[in-house]
Order: sequence, then C-alpha cells, then structure tokens
Amino acid sequence: MTHLGGPGDDQAKGSGDGPRAVAPEIADAVESLTDLWSLAAQGAVLRLSPHQLRALRALEVSPGLNLTGLAERLDTGLPTASRLCDRLEAAGLLERGLHPHKRREVRLSLTAHGRHVLGDVAERRAQALGAALAGMEPGERDALSRGLRAFLGTRTGRAPLPGDATSGT
Repeated sequence: MTHLGGPGDDQAKGSGDGPRAVAPEIADAVESLTDLWSLAAQGAVLRLSPHQLRALRALEVSPGLNLTGLAERLDTGLPTASRLCDRLEAAGLLERGLHPHKRREVRLSLTAHGRHVLGDVAERRAQALGAALAGMEPGERDALSRGLRAFLGTRTGRAPLPGDATSGT
C-alpha cells in the first residue's frame, strides 16, 4: 500500500486537501477495492483471471465485437487476444460466428454460460461491496458516491493524466 500511516506521514502527504495530498489515500482505497473485487470474483462458479473477465465484460457491453475490436478494448495484441478467445471458447464462455455481411470477419459473442458466469461474478462483487459499504455511515456513503461520480465525470471527459501526450507534462 502506498499510504503507510507511520510517523512523519503528515509531512509526506503535503498540506491541505489538494490532489497530491489525497492521492495516497485514494490509491490505498483503490488497492483495497481491487482486492475485494478479485476475491469476490474468485468465489464465482468458474474462476477466471482478471484479463478473462475483462474480455467477457467487453463482449457483454459490445456484443458482436470482432477480434481486432476486442484486442483494442483490452489494449493487447491480436495474437494475445486470439489465444484468450481460444481459452474462453474452450471453456464454453464465448462463441465465434461469421459476420452476416462480411464473410471474412468473425464476430465474438457470449454464450449463455458466459452470461451466467458474468452474472455470478457481478452478484458476488455486489454482495462484497455492499458488506463493505454497510460499515460506513450513510453520510460517508453519500460523500463517496458523489466523489466517485465526480471522478468518473473527469475520466469520461478524458481529462489528461500526467504523462499523457496532450497534457504537456
């Protein structure tokens, strides 16, 4: 974790509530949420890697993607995406089918079993998150929800991150 909470920690954080001051606390929360998310998914009907879950989720959101589209969504190369699809197809989670108008294009879609597995993972994650949120006061949950909506708004608008080509840093 990035925020150790030891002596002298206040000096390391910086002053006030600026972005740099709260970033370590948020990084710790994200790491904790990631752990909760992974553990909840591992208890599902079928244990899948985070990469496999991302692929299935991409196909759930955009049914009929082709291999190139999936590779772009996962930010991976075509050979890696192809091998991933081979494994998911062998597990009965996705199927490949010919595009109705483009004979050379293969469309990817979830099987009923794939949709069931995603539903199971989503339910387990919702239960785990609900249990964690139950330990918070209602005002804290409301503040967290407002903050997350604001954060998502900046990311949806694609505010540049430090190091992005368009950010100038």
